[in-house]
Amino acid sequence: MKKHILQNICLAPFGLFLRIVALLPLRILYILSDLLYPLVYYIGRYRLHIVRKNLKNAFPQNTPQERKAIERRFYRHFCDYFFETIKLLHISDDEMRRRMQFVNAELLESTLNSGRSVIMMLGHYGNWEYISSISLWINTPNTRLGQIYRPLKNEWFDRLFLKIRSRFGLTCIPKTGTLRSLLSVRASGKQSGTGFISDQTPSPANIHHWTTFLNQDTPVFTGGEIIAKKLDIAVMYFDVEVIKRGYYRATIREIELDPRTRPDFEITDRYIGLMEQTILRAPEYWLWTHNRWKHQHL
Repeated sequence: MKKHILQNICLAPFGLFLRIVALLPLRILYILSDLLYPLVYYIGRYRLHIVRKNLKNAFPQNTPQERKAIERRFYRHFCDYFFETIKLLHISDDEMRRRMQFVNAELLESTLNSGRSVIMMLGHYGNWEYISSISLWINTPNTRLGQIYRPLKNEWFDRLFLKIRSRFGLTCIPKTGTLRSLLSVRASGKQSGTGFISDQTPSPANIHHWTTFLNQDTPVFTGGEIIAKKLDIAVMYFDVEVIKRGYYRATIREIELDPRTRPDFEITDRYIGLMEQTILRAPEYWLWTHNRWKHQHL
């Protein structure tokens, strides 16, 4: 209780600052992003050793100069992501629809309205926080749209990100309560459309499958596939592209409409293959700061 009060007191001025920043137009925020970039990259060197290790292992065929160029573009986009995400505290639906477009949204809409639930697979690519605006593109009155998230250790920041991620009406579901939440929605007679970001590394206790991803032997999350089979939920992939600075497009692609017919791990491998294609198209927009390959396959 004391920790909670102390966080509120200490971080309240920072919260006010973020809300003021969110009032600024994005063209101004991108100027701030340009100013932040040298601080993060050259001075702070935020997780630079991890980024360089990841890029070297993922692209051994590239020259050091080519990897350096990807590295610099990544950090520029990373700073953009920071300000774009803050802007979600104060952005209109119309502007959001201009900046985040969805192609083939009718596939998702028709599947949900036919009575099927959907697992929406995506990665930490582009600005993944913008994907929650899918609710602006589909009309699914009998559906609970949501996204799985890992609660942050800092309660104040956790509440801030919950506010940002629920901006467009999606329900944020703690990852430990995923199955229970989806069963509850089913029992209520509704469908669920639930976002899974599954491109990071699982804990050792949750490693059940390895595959090749970006030139490396990689452990992968299998929870999306397991739940899809258990509850007979269709699986789709959101293939994100960066159109230009601050503008994104996600093409919704079918992975599997009948998951129970597929062999174990096939759906997971399809997702990983699609995620790899997305990254290889423009690698600077993936989250390279994550220590993705810290576990070794013995």
